[in-house]
Amino acid sequence: MSSAKQSAKRRGKNSEALGLEKKRREEDDLDIDLDLSSDIRGIISALQQIRDKAQMDEKRKNEETITRSFMGGVSDLNFHYVATEVKSITDEAKLKYEKERQNFLRALSKSCKEFENSLKNEHTKFQAACEKFNSEKAAYIQLFKEIFSKHELENEKLFVRYEQMRKKEKTALVELEKSFAEKITSAEETLQKKKQVHFSNIPFPAVFCLLRFEVRVFHHV
Repeated sequence: MSSAKQSAKRRGKNSEALGLEKKRREEDDLDIDLDLSSDIRGIISALQQIRDKAQMDEKRKNEETITRSFMGGVSDLNFHYVATEVKSITDEAKLKYEKERQNFLRALSKSCKEFENSLKNEHTKFQAACEKFNSEKAAYIQLFKEIFSKHELENEKLFVRYEQMRKKEKTALVELEKSFAEKITSAEETLQKKKQVHFSNIPFPAVFCLLRFEVRVFHHV
């Protein structure tokens, strides 16, 4: 009976000691949790500042910097929380920059389509202008060919006419030269015949007049 009481007392003391130990541990855990909460709040504040200034191209560098900053001084639970927060920040940054990239791609695609349509329109206009120019060019070339052909034909006609006139003039000059030669020969023959006339019975004044006439005829010829 007494041993049972002693056992009960020992169990009571042990239970009380265990309760006190458990309470002390809970208080220590509470202090640790409070310290962790304070550390976590500080970490969250720092991460928020980092998130505001972070850029997409420095994401990996920021992650490594944050990891190195908190690797040595935080517990496993705290590190897990930091890693989770970092992942959340990076995911948010990825989403933000992916959205911006999609917006940029849409704007770029729209701009490219507008440029392509504008280029097609200008190409169509240019092609129409080239076709019109080629058509008009062919017409002008044909007109110039006709003008040149007509001019060449007129030149040929004028050249033939000139040759005919030149031949005609040459023939007329030959005939005139022949006529003048015949007249000169006839005049010379007449003059020779007149020289053979006997002037002995002709009075001197008549002879003088005849000589003057011959001189005039000779000078005229």
